[in-house]
Amino acid sequence: SVPIAKQLASIKALRKGSDLEKAFATAALVYNNHADPENKLSKSETKSLLQSQFWHFIQGQENKPKYQEIISSLDEESENKINFEDFMILLVSLTLMSDLLQEIKNVKTTK
Repeated sequence: SVPIAKQLASIKALRKGSDLEKAFATAALVYNNHADPENKLSKSETKSLLQSQFWHFIQGQENKPKYQEIISSLDEESENKINFEDFMILLVSLTLMSDLLQEIKNVKTTK
């Protein structure tokens, strides 16, 4: 498969895009690269994708009830599939509870 960075570079509108635009385009490309022909992910594929591509945000969260709720929902009714909108909600939910978010907030923005 074509690397995400190369796919991103091929999107003409994003050549001068902002960091935020590129971040969301990257999330969309990652999703699309793993989605089925109906543009959906199985719950097990979603869980695997999160564990491989979102590891730094979810590591250490295993004991948090909200994390357990989200992950267990991916184990239930595995025939149900996740669309892009639900995938993005999962990413936002996991980010908001992540310990990494606090570290990101603490990054110095001035010299």
